[in-house]
Amino acid sequence: MKKYSYIIVDNDAESVLKTRIVAEGFSELTFIASATNYRQGLNLVLEHRPYFVFLEIDPQDSLSHLSLSFIGELYRYLSIIPKIIVTTTKKDLAFEAIQYNVFDYIIKPLTHIDLLKTLLKFERMFLEPKESRSIETKPDINIANEIPVLKAENIPVAIPDQNTNQEFYKPLVICIKSYGDHRYINADDICYFQADNNSTDIYLNSGDMVTAFKTLKHFEQVLTYPFIRIHNSYIINRNYIARIHNGNSVCYIKNSTKKIPFSKTYKANVDLIIADFSKGNYLEI
Repeated sequence: MKKYSYIIVDNDAESVLKTRIVAEGFSELTFIASATNYRQGLNLVLEHRPYFVFLEIDPQDSLSHLSLSFIGELYRYLSIIPKIIVTTTKKDLAFEAIQYNVFDYIIKPLTHIDLLKTLLKFERMFLEPKESRSIETKPDINIANEIPVLKAENIPVAIPDQNTNQEFYKPLVICIKSYGDHRYINADDICYFQADNNSTDIYLNSGDMVTAFKTLKHFEQVLTYPFIRIHNSYIINRNYIARIHNGNSVCYIKNSTKKIPFSKTYKANVDLIIADFSKGNYLEI
């Protein structure tokens, strides 16, 4: 019998234990390790390349920085992403999770029958001979049949193909709705987001600003790379960073005098941006 390794990323120690106990009821699953925060979890996944990751996306402790953006970060480093099984207490994040192509979405507490259904779905989708399936499908999400299936071809993010490992990019368009007004913005044109109480100001490369009546946390949860949270009040598009000054704790925006501060809380994200710049065609003088 083939073994499938897994990692648990969850800031709640009791929840980690419960998930592991349930998973140990399946001989094909092999536990590697667990992590309680974003950085630990990322390092574990990159080091061990597990087949499954049980991920909490709405933690009790906000300092753990666990969210759907964890998945987006994996796309920066891996061509083949582990099967992500979201385990959380809320149903209302499921639609956002679809954008990240999660394999399954399970409401806590995880039970034996929940995991059995997930593994049966995995077996049907990836282990059955191809000739027994008339149509190849991407992973779907089902929470007690309450959430409709949305196929991967409708997802506006870069998703590696499971069979060819090639990446097909579909540009993301954000629709800002307000009292019947629909404004469409190309995500690639956004320089940064700035929190304004319960709304968020979106600054574009044209110099325009658009206000969305959603919190910055909402955008952090639904957006993936290159949008990175660097401050309680800011999410920045990595592609518009011209300079990072660690001494002053600020990022400079290309073709602008605007300086975006970053905080100690999100310094790890800034370090990842710096590391990302050093990849590829890069010369440091």
